[in-house]
Amino acid sequence: MTTKCIACGMPMTNSADHANNDTATAYCTHCARPDGSMKSHDEVLDGMAAFMVQTQGIDKSAARQMARQAIKNLPAWSAH
Repeated sequence: MTTKCIACGMPMTNSADHANNDTATAYCTHCARPDGSMKSHDEVLDGMAAFMVQTQGIDKSAARQMARQAIKNLPAWSAH
């Protein structure tokens, strides 16, 4: 079963996609700190923007704006 990360929206199709390989965790490995806790809004935003710059060659400012739009309605940030 595929679920989506509550922090970035990434599809999680197997345990390796989940933080600490724990399918009970609602966020992905990219949104987790080494200790398994979820990264902050700014950390997720920065990581997503950096990924867009690296993989799509998007300007850093534009990537940050696109990342902000992509995560603004996700469950982890409903109070943000």
